[in-house]
Amino acid sequence: MTADKKTLQAVRVLAKVANADALAPQIVAQDPPAYKAGEALVRVRSAGVNPSDVKAALGLMPQAVFPRIPGRDYAGVVVEGPTNWVGKEIWGSGGDVGITRDGSHAGWLVLPEAALREKPKRLSFEEAGSIGVPFITAYEGFRRSGLPQAGQTVAVLGANGKVGQAAVQLAAQAGASVIALQRGDAPSDQRVKGVHYVDASLGKVAETIRQLSGGKGANIVFNTVGSPYFEASNLAMAKGATQIFIATIERPVPFDIFTFYRGMHTYVGIDTLALDCVHTNALIQAMHDGFEAGSLQPFQVTPDAVFGLDQALRVYKEVLGGAKRRIVFNP
Repeated sequence: MTADKKTLQAVRVLAKVANADALAPQIVAQDPPAYKAGEALVRVRSAGVNPSDVKAALGLMPQAVFPRIPGRDYAGVVVEGPTNWVGKEIWGSGGDVGITRDGSHAGWLVLPEAALREKPKRLSFEEAGSIGVPFITAYEGFRRSGLPQAGQTVAVLGANGKVGQAAVQLAAQAGASVIALQRGDAPSDQRVKGVHYVDASLGKVAETIRQLSGGKGANIVFNTVGSPYFEASNLAMAKGATQIFIATIERPVPFDIFTFYRGMHTYVGIDTLALDCVHTNALIQAMHDGFEAGSLQPFQVTPDAVFGLDQALRVYKEVLGGAKRRIVFNP
């Protein structure tokens, strides 16, 4: 085995468990896995850790296959495969990666050639590996709702979460007037120039959005929290507006059909687990130039938020507990 294709480590989960206390990811030796024609062998240099990664490891995703290696997001280098890709730095994610096929919480990863996308040169591996799920979820929500436009008002509820932060950036990049609602004040490293940041814990969410939009309401409401903001979001929607959902706490919510159709409203539901790595990485490629030019900024990944795979259990528990920082593995 060459120096470029050495045995590395991987996190392996053998079976679903009852709860987080029973989670016992194994750290195993990983030889470079076999790959087929039309696939590439990737040396993983960074892999983001998402709540969905941990939930899949617990067995909460019905489509998850066991045993397997978790991890959806990645940045790395193509070591073998299609000659035009060998040596290139790539980034990406996938609803199948780490769920129905071995994922990125490992030294090695096999991907279809059709999923390969070059990493923006401006980003470090740690930054590129942290972008995946949050930005793809935000972008897919906006894509399905027609993409924000200059002159529109976009309200992001739960703007302090990772998807919320991504949605704020994407809407601001498009030239929309952005209202970011979150619990508490936004840290300075999360603030985007020109965005109205509002402490949602003060109440009057709908009234605030209407006031900041000149009484018209928001053209797009990106509701990253779900049921707690459902009623306020409906009241804050402009005529013909869209509300985007990616999560919820309570499943049943009161629904005023009359207001919905009289407002000519649209609801859009997003589940990026349904998108395989080929589909997902077509979305991430649409954001490539923004990151390259600096109109989109990666998450801040501090040195103390970069872990080796041997810390997998500690990291998984922190992320499942609602980690505020963006955490990545460096395999």
